[in-house]
Amino acid sequence: MGRKKGATLIHDGPPDDFDPENPYKDPVAMLEMREYLVREKWIDIEKAKILREKVKWCYRVEGINHLQKCRHLVHQYLESTRGIGWGKDHRPHVFHGPKVEATAE
Repeated sequence: MGRKKGATLIHDGPPDDFDPENPYKDPVAMLEMREYLVREKWIDIEKAKILREKVKWCYRVEGINHLQKCRHLVHQYLESTRGIGWGKDHRPHVFHGPKVEATAE
């Protein structure tokens, strides 16, 4: 019963048969798509939590030099929290949008 010990679940991505123009056409694909979106959101949230812990650790270790030494971690954390989360009601409106992907030129 349940998963075998040591077995990992592999999720490829969104369902292939989901139609965004008519999402109610296939209810199973719609539920799979919803599960996929929730799973991806949880992954983003957990990544942000890990980065937050790294920032806390860096602040404690570096002490007075944390502004210079932890700057890259703070920028990573802020970018990871942009556009994620379940409730964003008290955040400034500039942070509510989707993440902006960096383009290599």
